[in-house]
Amino acid sequence: MSALQDIDVRLLRAFVAVADTGRMTTAARVVNLSQGAVSQQIKRLETLFDCLLFRRDADLMRLTREGERLMVRAQRLIALNDEIVGEMRAAEFSGAVRLGVPHDLVAMLMPPILRVFRQAHPNVLVTLVSDTSKSLAAQLLDGEIDLTLLTESKLGARDHRLLTDRLVWVGAKGGDALSRRPLPVALGNETCAFRASAVQALTKAGIEWRAICQVGSLEPVFATLEADMAIAAFLSRTVPERLEVIDDGILPKLSQHLISLRTSPSGMSPVAQELARHIREGFDRRYT
Repeated sequence: MSALQDIDVRLLRAFVAVADTGRMTTAARVVNLSQGAVSQQIKRLETLFDCLLFRRDADLMRLTREGERLMVRAQRLIALNDEIVGEMRAAEFSGAVRLGVPHDLVAMLMPPILRVFRQAHPNVLVTLVSDTSKSLAAQLLDGEIDLTLLTESKLGARDHRLLTDRLVWVGAKGGDALSRRPLPVALGNETCAFRASAVQALTKAGIEWRAICQVGSLEPVFATLEADMAIAAFLSRTVPERLEVIDDGILPKLSQHLISLRTSPSGMSPVAQELARHIREGFDRRYT
């Protein structure tokens, strides 16, 4: 029976970086190594598993079948490694922190990150404040919340970029609202971060439209879309399964937006700093 061998997590990080980017040079920047070092790490993994993990297709690196098998397990092992290191190094925090999160990000992106934080720091009370990005930015300045996520078209001076995502048109599965004229569009209220992008794209394309369901919360919007009464603009990563993305080319393309983390200009408590770290690392692991 052959002796068991340990897997160096650094090799897996290089492997995932190459798989995600498709290029050695880009992956090297992600893991902060030289291109040659990344290439050697991939070769070490292939030697360890006695198989090819990538196909070289022109200047792109594509996963082989064996590479696809490894990908999910590699991500799982890296996440477990980081979780253990984080928990063992973490100080014992207690207290309360007020976190702002835009309506569309609360349900789709935050639960797994907040769960990890709760498990690591059970004595910290996190109060979620959900509102539009514009309103949350104002509440942060007024000291009503300690830190907040924002969806914006450009990065602010105190923002930490978490994710770049594009807006997409969304409607009911199999619906025909997209073919009606004037086009019925569910818009957020005047402070909605996506409202201007949607209006600008439709106006530029010369499409006649009318506003339906101008509210700040998402549940009425979801109900309107599921009833095939209108379409709406969402970040591609926040589209719920009960709705579908409208194919490109049918309606005008929408702009990209940034998801950022903004902290209080007056400073943060240690508890808020720890939550901010969990959010940044959670987005890096799960969504970027």
